[in-house]
Amino acid sequence: MRIGWLALMALLFALPARADSGAVVRVDFSNPGLYPANWTLVLHPDGTGHFHADGGNKPGDESGTIFPATVDRDVTLSSDFTNHVFQAVHDNRILSGKCESHQKVAFQGTKKISYSGPDGEGGCEFNYSSTKQIQDLGESLVAVGSTLIEGARLQLLLQHDPLGLDKAMQFVVEASDDGRLQQICAIRDILERLKDDPHVMERVRKKAKILLACSGG
Repeated sequence: MRIGWLALMALLFALPARADSGAVVRVDFSNPGLYPANWTLVLHPDGTGHFHADGGNKPGDESGTIFPATVDRDVTLSSDFTNHVFQAVHDNRILSGKCESHQKVAFQGTKKISYSGPDGEGGCEFNYSSTKQIQDLGESLVAVGSTLIEGARLQLLLQHDPLGLDKAMQFVVEASDDGRLQQICAIRDILERLKDDPHVMERVRKKAKILLACSGG
């Protein structure tokens, strides 16, 4: 019994130490074909962080569609996702800058992943990595950035074009199902507003409830 108690106490003391370690993962993404074209996500081990997106030109064929020109907000991601990110960035290929495959593949956006902490620092930049773990990490982080941008778009639609919410929410539901959007929990605030707003369409409110249920909200 004494051994088990000591192990538990060691674990309890270790957890806050990790959260307060000062470790940071920073992700810089750039794709001129998207709008906003650039974003940065700074993430801490406890799942808190900050997201900023701006730049680029609004697609000419969607001149009547509302897009957020700038997104700047604090974020909170799930512990499971955050732990996965911090574990993955310790891959020696990421820390030593060996991510890019240099294969001739379609441009997917430039992803620069950086890590700094008491145990060292490093990072790399890539469009496509032939290492599955690194490529999957990049795709997941891009999906999180897309989620946060869609959340900002939903807020604009609620203010300026409530009827446009129906189509936008259908996209969010479909994209969260197929993985194009991840960490829906990060936009829980706008989903809660939509769920409880009697002035938006009932279909929109139902979709918000579904997304909140899937994200643990």
